[in-house]
Amino acid sequence: MPTRAALPYWLYVRRVFWFLHVPQLFSTCVAFSLVADMGIWRGDVGNWSMYFWCICFIVTLFIAIVEVNDLQPRFPFYWYNFPVTFACYATLICLSASIIYSITYVQFLPDGPEWDRAITATAFSCVASVLYAIEMAGTWNFYKLKEIPCYMHTVPGLLNVLETFVAGVIFAFLSNTSLYLHQPALEWCVAVYSICFIPTAVTILLNLGKWENRLPIFFPIFQLVLTVLFVLLYISALVLWPLYQFSEEFGGQPQRSSDVSCMDDLMCAWDQRLAVAVLTAINLLVYVADLGYWAHKVSVEIEEQSRKP
Repeated sequence: MPTRAALPYWLYVRRVFWFLHVPQLFSTCVAFSLVADMGIWRGDVGNWSMYFWCICFIVTLFIAIVEVNDLQPRFPFYWYNFPVTFACYATLICLSASIIYSITYVQFLPDGPEWDRAITATAFSCVASVLYAIEMAGTWNFYKLKEIPCYMHTVPGLLNVLETFVAGVIFAFLSNTSLYLHQPALEWCVAVYSICFIPTAVTILLNLGKWENRLPIFFPIFQLVLTVLFVLLYISALVLWPLYQFSEEFGGQPQRSSDVSCMDDLMCAWDQRLAVAVLTAINLLVYVADLGYWAHKVSVEIEEQSRKP
């Protein structure tokens, strides 16, 4: 197993703790506290944002405690893969919370103390996303681990994180089961999101644990076959979801005004349907990029093998 950097290691830990972990804890805590203090003005989007800020705070605190107390050797995996992976997700989580909270909720609040708190919370969430991005990009430099490969600093690693994150946001919208339970075609779309999410998450774990070479098949070929399947599945979802949600011929609602749940300006069922459709298209593009990477990787490997005597 790779060893950590040589002395003075504690200097690196202290630097990351004071310049990254403490500001991350402060930013997520302030964002959470400001929205929690709004009471009935929080709304569903506010509760959703609070949940993710709280998760980021708790995991960051856990990472800081482990590193400050030098508990990394007690874990059965290479420790630094964990904080950099979490930083990738925390960057996307805080950024998404900032964007969704401001677009779907803050702009509709009346001027006053609640609006000020919401704007300030959004600003701190943006600061947190920047801090996590710095940690994601700089962890290997902070701890002088340049000689050790980092999966999250590779193209497939970043694409896998983005794929699972977008799928997670889709699942958040699909918590409203009324969006899809009335149509088998829409239930198929939900199945597609799950079928693609689970192997992608397993792929991340295999690479972080350095277990990808234990598969009975050459890993790039395995990834290529899986990604082709995922692209085909997402294409079916991208066709069926908008067709059954927005086409009147299939019982959909083509306009927002036709949805009785959209009487106010906040996010309603029609908005959630549209969000899932857009996120499906985004994830399809990410999987296509992933497919291009693995196709190139496999072709290069085959070419190299053919050149060998």
